[in-house]
Amino acid sequence: MTPLRPRFSWLLPLLLLAGCGGNTRPSPPPAAVAPVAPVPPPAPVKVGIALGGGAAKGFAHIGVIKMLEANGIQPVVVSGTSAGSVVGALYASGMDPFQMQKQAFALDETKIRDVRLFSGGLVQGQALQDYVNDLLGGRPIEKLKKPFAAVATQLETGERTVFVRGNVGQAVRASSSIPGVFEPVVIGKATYIDGGVVSPVPVDAARQLGADFVIAVDISSKASGTRPGSMLGIVNQSITIMGQKLGEQELARADVVVRPRVNEIGPADFEQKNNAILEGERAAMAVMPRIREKLEQLRRQRQAAYAAKIAPAAPARPAECSDEGFRLGKLWGRKKCE
Repeated sequence: MTPLRPRFSWLLPLLLLAGCGGNTRPSPPPAAVAPVAPVPPPAPVKVGIALGGGAAKGFAHIGVIKMLEANGIQPVVVSGTSAGSVVGALYASGMDPFQMQKQAFALDETKIRDVRLFSGGLVQGQALQDYVNDLLGGRPIEKLKKPFAAVATQLETGERTVFVRGNVGQAVRASSSIPGVFEPVVIGKATYIDGGVVSPVPVDAARQLGADFVIAVDISSKASGTRPGSMLGIVNQSITIMGQKLGEQELARADVVVRPRVNEIGPADFEQKNNAILEGERAAMAVMPRIREKLEQLRRQRQAAYAAKIAPAAPARPAECSDEGFRLGKLWGRKKCE
């Protein structure tokens, strides 16, 4: 006797088949995730020093560099104008400030004054060129231990010229060719005079070398505050004022400006080299807290930018899904995600 089957018994296998996913779509393969390149850590701050012109006052640069290094601040790029190019070349060559001071005390200025009578008593400058090249062993600018730039002025056009390769002594000679004191220097097809005519303190040249933080050393002459008593004095003071105003524009682009009190030292007062060095030391120490503060501020900004780049991304918001029920009273259904 055949047992009676309940009504709708044919429906049970169909429901079981639906529950086992017989009508579900196969899941797509997971998408390949491109590897994420690691974010490089922040680069150390590249400190540059811009040494201005000022003839015998330039010995103050040695004192400034001495105090910077004594406080753990190492400029890695160097730019110089006129007297600053002389000190800058020695520093970029690898000399420490004590070696430079030793060279300064041993310097006999008469050996770098090659006066030529037929040129009106102007200094030729060849002796200065040879002096620098001898101290540096004849190395070109690109072989120095630190990137170095000497700034000069092209006489024909008045354009600023930045020497970053080639003969160091020749570049220093061009940068130091004070009008009316040195003969202009011919290099190639151009003639050059003192860089202080267009860039008394070469802040921009230090930036061009890649400096992130520029310490400028200003030893330029300032207006005396008195009325000159001769025509020559009026001319000299007028030139000083023009250079002062020009220098202010470029100095505004430095991070910190060091101003040694050397205004009383004359352009040919080489016997005051020790006083100039001491004034450089004092001036550097006076602004050291500001240098430290601004350097630390720049480092914190870089660290914060780095931290933001490596921070994990916020988790994706879950997709909103809705039930799509249909057929047989929602027994056969699936999730449909938008």
